[in-house]
Amino acid sequence: MKQLIRKLNSVFGVARLSAFVLLIVLLGVRLLDPFVVELVRLKTFDFYQVLKPRVYEDVPVTIVDIDEKSLAQLGQWPWARTTMADILNNIAQAGGIAVAFDVVFAEPDRLSPDQYGKTIRGLSDAALGELAALPSTDKAMSDAMRRMRVVVGQAGGVDFITADRPEQPQTPVALLGPDPTAFMFEYPKLLRNIPLLEDAAIGKGLFSIYPDPDGIVRRAALTVVVEGKVHPALSVELLRVATGQNAFAVKSNEAGISAVVVGGVEVPTDRNGRIWVHYTPSNPQRYVSAADVANGTFDTSRIRNHLILFGTSATGLLDLKATPVNPAMPGVEVHAQILENILSQSFLTRPNYALGAELVATTVLSLLTLLLVPILGALPVLVFGFVLAASWAAGSWYFFSSEQLLLDAGYPLFASLSVYILLVFINYRREEIQRQEIRSAFSQYLAPDYVEQIARNPENLTLGGARRRTTVLFSDVRNFTNISESFAKNPQGLTSLMNRFLTPLSNGIMEKRGTIDKYMGDAIMAFWNAPLDDDSQEIHACEAALVMVNRMRALNEERMREARADGQEFFPLNIGVGINTGDCVVGNMGSEFRFDYSVLGDSVNLASRLEGQTKTYGVTILIGNSTAERVSDLFALVEADLIRVKGKQEPERIFCLLGDVDMALSRTFAAGKASFEDMLRHYRSQDWDAALARCREISEAGDGELARLAATFRARIENFKKTPPPANWDGVYVAETK
Repeated sequence: MKQLIRKLNSVFGVARLSAFVLLIVLLGVRLLDPFVVELVRLKTFDFYQVLKPRVYEDVPVTIVDIDEKSLAQLGQWPWARTTMADILNNIAQAGGIAVAFDVVFAEPDRLSPDQYGKTIRGLSDAALGELAALPSTDKAMSDAMRRMRVVVGQAGGVDFITADRPEQPQTPVALLGPDPTAFMFEYPKLLRNIPLLEDAAIGKGLFSIYPDPDGIVRRAALTVVVEGKVHPALSVELLRVATGQNAFAVKSNEAGISAVVVGGVEVPTDRNGRIWVHYTPSNPQRYVSAADVANGTFDTSRIRNHLILFGTSATGLLDLKATPVNPAMPGVEVHAQILENILSQSFLTRPNYALGAELVATTVLSLLTLLLVPILGALPVLVFGFVLAASWAAGSWYFFSSEQLLLDAGYPLFASLSVYILLVFINYRREEIQRQEIRSAFSQYLAPDYVEQIARNPENLTLGGARRRTTVLFSDVRNFTNISESFAKNPQGLTSLMNRFLTPLSNGIMEKRGTIDKYMGDAIMAFWNAPLDDDSQEIHACEAALVMVNRMRALNEERMREARADGQEFFPLNIGVGINTGDCVVGNMGSEFRFDYSVLGDSVNLASRLEGQTKTYGVTILIGNSTAERVSDLFALVEADLIRVKGKQEPERIFCLLGDVDMALSRTFAAGKASFEDMLRHYRSQDWDAALARCREISEAGDGELARLAATFRARIENFKKTPPPANWDGVYVAETK
């Protein structure tokens, strides 16, 4: 087997062989026809019906409708059987051919005198006897039924609780071919009408409609098996009774049912005896209000020489069906449209050769794609494939719109597209492997995002830069020189320690979409909004800084536990972080022999200076004014100072980043921030005593970063009290160190 695969691979290549295997699998899936494949096919046929529904013709089918008007005039359903008798008598007088009920009268009329008396408490036996002697409303309805051709409706189900009733004669059925019952839908129980009414009816038809698994009624069974016997559908039975036939016939072969013959019309069905209903949108011309019929105020031309279906469109009676053209069509209208399909010979047909034609189309389209993609390339084959696919889709539409035949356009197109995508994917994967070689070579030296850009566009691997607004972050470990001295005899341990803290800090930056520029011993330089755009660069940089601080804190806790377990001295690692946003030059910096993807500019220098000043102010994170303006509502920020860093003449307003939005919304932080801002106001107005008082309050309130920041100002103020600033002092602190 392996030798065969290798031989095929050498002849066809990996791409074609893989595509051919996929085609075989897809053909097998189509033969198995799982529900998802069938559902897509059914949705395609639904789409056709929505685009071009059957045109309504005035065929002799009318619905006497229990509509909202009827319920308002005649009361809630079910009505008294005398009302039903009036409706039947008026239909007969108007010349209706036959009536079929899309309802079932499973119980005696509760409004009949003999039944109604039982519901009244306290009636004497004599009164009950008088009521029982009055004419039965059920008898009145059965008498009306005997005066015309009536088909009573029956329902199939699984959980009906039915009373024991004598067997009623069923409609005779002629089986033309092998026994078809194995292919028919089956209901274990039958809900019947009361015997008095069934005895008066000429026919009995099943009005239960079995929808497709997605709940849409596309097909309706014309014959089913209930309690082991073959029953006709309500529409079939009405047509049989109206034409005076004694029986209906079922034609079958070894593949299943092929047709149902009724009233001299052969109706093609699927193998389960279902007709594909060719729908029109709901049309009020089909309906006559039951109230009008009961009152005798209807247009008799809508009844004369018509087949009558009695049912309901009232929402509260819950007989609404989802169909391809209407999500809530009354069930009685579905039966009416089935009758219209039969009478006008306008039913849809899915021929026996449909599956074979679809498999051939699938194979031809897929093989052409398989053979031509490696030769012509993806784009020409895409155009060629589009023409072939459009031709098949147009053919499927033509057969539906002109011949009323259902041929699936979807699966052949899906299969050929899948083969095309696989071939394109394999070709793309080859190129991706080549790019991966570039990534592997450079990923140890360049920012990951820049490596991706080089892999996609190697021509960008040249010297040069572009002006771009970026956010830059510098971080450094405090007192790392002293810590490294403790590893003088263990340089490998120092390397392990550096990797141990640089890894989580770097991950925190990259998780927030940052690009790591370089490592400088224990220090990290990173930036945002290059090489990839980042509209939230300031937010991501601040989030990364907080993540770095939290991970360093977790690392310290872990190292402290290890030091205690080993009996060694513990040296905590603390970092300072500076962040600033501004215009920079971003690009490949260096020489033609070696260069880095980096950023240069005044805002970069300021970010570095801010990192250095975290030691001066005793805080962890300082950010520049441009950064703070974009994140002030999202983080816990406190203005730290106005500072003129070394190398710059213009002062910069700097801020201390203390926490996330949860801290910013806390009362403790709000109170501390207000106190510190009040201290700054007194400090800049040279009200030293008031400023010192605020510093003491902040220090006494806690030992966090605000307290350390206040301690810095306290020392500065005490020095100013001894040596006041010059008269033109503007409140700007001049940093003497980097």
